[in-house]
Amino acid sequence: MDTTPNTWRLRVELDDSPGALARVTIRLAHQDCNVLALSVIPVPGGVLDELVVQAAPGLLPADLVDAVRAEGGRCVGITAADLRDLVDAPTAALRAAALALRDPNAVGEALRVVMGADSVVVKPAEPGAALETRPAPHREVDFRAGGSAAPEEAPAYAVKRGWSPFTQVELARGQALIDLLAAAGAAEPRPTALLTDDGMALVLRAGRAGDEEALAELHSRCSMGTLFSRYHSGLRTVPRRWLHRLLTPPRGSTAVAQCADRVVALGQLIPTSSPDCAEVSLLVEDEWQGRGVGTALLGSLAGAARAAGYRELVGWCLPAETGLVRTAARAGLPTSVRREDGLLRVAVATGGSPVTGPGRLESASRQVASG
Repeated sequence: MDTTPNTWRLRVELDDSPGALARVTIRLAHQDCNVLALSVIPVPGGVLDELVVQAAPGLLPADLVDAVRAEGGRCVGITAADLRDLVDAPTAALRAAALALRDPNAVGEALRVVMGADSVVVKPAEPGAALETRPAPHREVDFRAGGSAAPEEAPAYAVKRGWSPFTQVELARGQALIDLLAAAGAAEPRPTALLTDDGMALVLRAGRAGDEEALAELHSRCSMGTLFSRYHSGLRTVPRRWLHRLLTPPRGSTAVAQCADRVVALGQLIPTSSPDCAEVSLLVEDEWQGRGVGTALLGSLAGAARAAGYRELVGWCLPAETGLVRTAARAGLPTSVRREDGLLRVAVATGGSPVTGPGRLESASRQVASG
């Protein structure tokens, strides 16, 4: 039987009376709960108290909510907490800003940290589309550098949290981060340039609808073995109707590696039924295998997955294949493997070191550095 205590993050509203918060913490202590962190969040008309509580084994979230209610409080939200996230807000915000300044493709991850969001997903620019406005309480908001006056061609960040609405303070923090990054010219994701192990220059970028022809040519250059490893069928050519879905999968995302005018590799993230897990797949042209391209793609996808709230990526491989495990190890991402339904289920943790490829990566707007 697992006796590991569970850790929960609670947001509560209490009467504005002396000792109200103390009474709640005393009641929690009587249930063998340890309050690890406490913060006060200003909201219109008062404050919210946020507590990170390590509960005794067997204590359910409903028991914590009942403890709050017994002292006249109201639980606004409760969610599982990670002890690794117990960093004070100013420190977390500074670290997140530094991360995004070093790597503009990490803006989504930085926003997720600063706002305590469940997920952050980049929404491609749509000419003529305005930023969405939603009534309070906000559980999903969009950010764009410059706010509603930003040019329509600028991408937006869709920020979501299900367990508790965003407060005005958190919304202000998110916009302040975007404004800071915009002032530094780092508020938007950019194509990323890299050098392969043998010195060839590539660009990693998001897949787009106009890549259908390049994607069809990529598949035509792949061997039967490479295609079988990716699709687990004797596919020789990809039906044209598949190309659009490969580039813009419903609810998923696609990244490509490009050399000159050729797309030489494709990576995808597809959500699964588990909110913490997404399926990952890679296709690298034979000529480019073993040169670090798959490592760069997987690292880029893992970064996007972290921002979107996924803790694990799952890839399905043939029993004799070890390529995904080796690629993940090279990207600094821990893996676990088990056999399931005649295939290998390779689980890749997204929380490893944010290594995104061989050598040093730079944004495409800067000089490509030699490894």
